[in-house]
Amino acid sequence: MKGSLTKATARRTSPTKTAATKMVMIGWAIAQTIMIGTPAIAQTPRDPLSYSQLLKKIDAGEVTKVEIDEAQKVARVKLEGQKPNDPLVEVPLLERNPELIERLRANKVNFDSQPTADNSALMGIVANLLLFVLVIAGLLMILRRSTNSSGGPGQAMSFGKSRARFQMEAKTGVMFDDVAGIEEAKEELQEVVTFLKKPERFTAVGARIPKGVLLIGPPGTGKTLLAKAIAGEAGVPFFSISGSEFVEMFVGVGASRVRDLFKKAKENAPCIVFIDEIDAVGRQRGTGIGGGNDEREQTLNQLLTEMDGFEGNTGIIIIAATNRPDVLDSALLRPGRFDRQVQVDLPNYKGRLRILEVHARNKKLSSEVSLETVARRTPGFSGADLANLLNEAAILTARRRKDEITALEIDDAIDRITIGLTLTPLLDSKKKRLIAYHEIGHALLMTLLKNSDPLNKVTIIPRSGGIGGFAQQAFNEDMIDSGLYTRSWMTDRITMSLGGRAAEEEIFGESEVTAGASGDIRAVADLAREMVTRYGMSDLGLIALEGSSSGEVFLGRGLSPRSEYSEEVATQIDEQVRAIAMQCYAQARLLIRENRALVDRLVEMLLEQETIEGEQFRAIVADYCEVGQPANVVG
Repeated sequence: MKGSLTKATARRTSPTKTAATKMVMIGWAIAQTIMIGTPAIAQTPRDPLSYSQLLKKIDAGEVTKVEIDEAQKVARVKLEGQKPNDPLVEVPLLERNPELIERLRANKVNFDSQPTADNSALMGIVANLLLFVLVIAGLLMILRRSTNSSGGPGQAMSFGKSRARFQMEAKTGVMFDDVAGIEEAKEELQEVVTFLKKPERFTAVGARIPKGVLLIGPPGTGKTLLAKAIAGEAGVPFFSISGSEFVEMFVGVGASRVRDLFKKAKENAPCIVFIDEIDAVGRQRGTGIGGGNDEREQTLNQLLTEMDGFEGNTGIIIIAATNRPDVLDSALLRPGRFDRQVQVDLPNYKGRLRILEVHARNKKLSSEVSLETVARRTPGFSGADLANLLNEAAILTARRRKDEITALEIDDAIDRITIGLTLTPLLDSKKKRLIAYHEIGHALLMTLLKNSDPLNKVTIIPRSGGIGGFAQQAFNEDMIDSGLYTRSWMTDRITMSLGGRAAEEEIFGESEVTAGASGDIRAVADLAREMVTRYGMSDLGLIALEGSSSGEVFLGRGLSPRSEYSEEVATQIDEQVRAIAMQCYAQARLLIRENRALVDRLVEMLLEQETIEGEQFRAIVADYCEVGQPANVVG
């Protein structure tokens, strides 16, 4: 795509560059012509003379007239017998020619010494000036045409002018019906549209519409889409600009653009001004590594003044979007500037279902595809992720030359987004068998542990990024949305995460364990430490020993979190974390050891099929338990 864009840009700009290049080449040709001069039309003499031959002819009396040009070091000679119309013979002279003058006087030859005017220096200066003027004219033409194509004449010199896109009647093509999954945010923003259309409904009871609305949420949740929907619904002048467009390399340009933006907005009030990614210009002042940035801080100061300064902005509603509210300046967030902050969170199950229904309108889905099932399988997906999911499924469908998107393409698209691209399956080898035991260890504990999330599928088909296989869970969405994780769930999750390493050690021995569990061990350490230091789920008691340290570098609060406990307590924390991990690991090894026959049976099936779905896996485990085998469910 990048190459095609480059070619397209070259095609757009080639006429301008070609015209300027032609002008420069013409000027260069003219200059060279002037400098070199037009040669005189002359006939080449039949017998050119040398300096010594000229002296001999003077002594012999064969020379009638000589014109000496000292400037060009040439003597023009007329010999006896030449016709009046014949050109004079040019003889090159030496640096000094005293003997020539003596010979001419001695032989009484008529001679004249008048140098011709040497205008070469003057012509060179004139030619260089002409070339310089032509080059400047060509550059100005290129600059003017490039600025015309990007927004009108004179834009290149208008650094302080606002670059906001303006629409008198915003036609974004997006309405509130096209925005799904964020109903609470839509309801709050609907009031903004209603105020712009029917302000008397609010002013009659003394209400004042918020001057600013800040949309906060993770990337891809639909903040910019909401702003487009507001513009499409309101039908009022709409200004849209990105926060990064205020900041330039020249100090003061951003503040000037802010003034120009609000000047235009006042002239078109009532209107909406949308600033996307406001954290690019609204970061806290005087913080961060190396101090503040003068240009950004001046721009922020001007923005604060324009939003709620000495002069009011009646009829102007500011809507901004960011996914980093923690770095914004407190003066920007106060009432009077951004009176209302709208949280645009990740959609829940119902929201994901509505989003899928919106994006599935122009997709050819097979009748077997259940959007409800897809919505349940995608907890934590944003609206952008769901749109990308259906698009990837459509691409896979076209690649496989199918007419409709089936459930297989949906499943493959989910795995591709969450895990990675599918690679060529491994050949039957020791490595493949080891991976199978590792993944069966995870999958079996997902099934046996009472408080663990159920298995979705287990596979040994490798994925990009060095993933040899994976055991995927179907997470409990209610727990994820609420964040109320129980101690039993955390303990079972640690045990399940160590199931792969436990299977390797039980089957192959301690000396044959691999580094494949490095990611699992790191996740176990993080979760166990949170249980000890943040959630009070250890023998240390109900003490919060560590807090969240995210964003401290950006907020200028240091490069590392401040230690909130002594070295003795740190040692106790490490001991508690290790005790939790070792206890869960012992339990994982016990379950693998007691169900060794079931593990071997599942591994053989996985090697044959390469993928086992969760329902089939649970059915095998249930059948094994019914015949009296020790597949004990721990809880």
